[in-house]
Amino acid sequence: MTGLGDAQPLATERVWAVGPLVRAVADTLAARFNPVAVQGEISGFSRAASGHCYFALKDDAGQLRCAMFRRSADALDFAPRDGLRVQVRGRLDVYGPRGDLQLIVEGMKPAGQGSLYEQFLRLKAALQAEGLFEPERKRALPVHPRHVGVVTSLGAAALRDVATALRRRVPHVAVTVFPASVQGAQAPAEIVAALDAASTHRGPRGACDLLLLVRGGGSLEDLWAFNDERVVRAVAASALPVVVGVGHETDFTLADFAADLRAPTPTAAAELCAAPREQRLNELAYLQERLQGGARNALDAQGQHLDRLAQGLGRPSARLAQAQQRLQGLQAGLQGSTRLWMQRQSLHQRQLAERLPLALVRGLERRRERLARSEAALALLDPRLVLQRGYAYLTNASGQAITRTAQATPGEALQATLSDGVLPLRVREPGA
Repeated sequence: MTGLGDAQPLATERVWAVGPLVRAVADTLAARFNPVAVQGEISGFSRAASGHCYFALKDDAGQLRCAMFRRSADALDFAPRDGLRVQVRGRLDVYGPRGDLQLIVEGMKPAGQGSLYEQFLRLKAALQAEGLFEPERKRALPVHPRHVGVVTSLGAAALRDVATALRRRVPHVAVTVFPASVQGAQAPAEIVAALDAASTHRGPRGACDLLLLVRGGGSLEDLWAFNDERVVRAVAASALPVVVGVGHETDFTLADFAADLRAPTPTAAAELCAAPREQRLNELAYLQERLQGGARNALDAQGQHLDRLAQGLGRPSARLAQAQQRLQGLQAGLQGSTRLWMQRQSLHQRQLAERLPLALVRGLERRRERLARSEAALALLDPRLVLQRGYAYLTNASGQAITRTAQATPGEALQATLSDGVLPLRVREPGA
């Protein structure tokens, strides 16, 4: 039997070097398929510091690695993300260093949402309609937490990041880990159980003041446990304030919307829940300095006030002199005011004495004129003036005025008063 190293190639068999074979396959793909348009769902999207984008396009049957260089990525008018269904155009190629098939994407446009993303949007709309994401129900975090609970996997890098940040910033704060899977079918139930256990936990350092729900980044599928309705409702119903720090800064889950505070990363969640110990010590030192300064200033002010009181008590003659001087000033002011008042009253009396005779004369003249007008008006009402114009004044025997024929009876004696005397009259029958 011959070993593999002893085999000899056939005369008609071509032996390829790896590099040329990879290049030949790439050329064959390019000639057979390029340019090519592909539709699928984005998974594992990332953008490097260079601006180049890397992701996979997948469907139910498989997935294809993709690369999109910065020039093409900058031309997009939307932000690619995991779960988004897109249609891309580009060219198939083989990445020589690894021999991987990849699609060099030169253009991309949305082609509808992926199935997971559609579930995400539907559940988000339903929970939002219930009010689970309203800002009014968000609770403020405690300013000085003494005990922090962390819900995450014991093997997760996020736990190490959170522990490092808390140890660096607030080493005096107690930390209790409530382990739970953060990926997979069993993760939602374990996260809910861990949240419930944290809410009722009572340890040597007492109950937790707040909870951190954290895990590292990943694709939409990797983070799907944090979009589970059970987890979202448990976060919203937690008896303790909850800070969710899941994935990277661009990753969003439904648990983020239900949390009292969303952190862009697990480390940021730890930093947001507690200010650094040095900052708190600096604040205390500042408050101590202000308190001591205020106390010193108050003591100095009271001492000065006491000195002024002591000076006043030690020199009663000076105070008596001040009081006498003030009294003299008041007396001088009173005398001056009295003289001025008397001068004004004397001047007023002289003015009245000068105006009184003239006022009496004018008053008498006005009354005489008024009397003359009254006499003229009364004369116009004299009945004798009417009699002088040919009128007569009729009265009966009793002196009652006769103004209508019905008041006189035949044979009755009447008197007619004229301007120069009285005529006796008698009433006759009509026609007699």
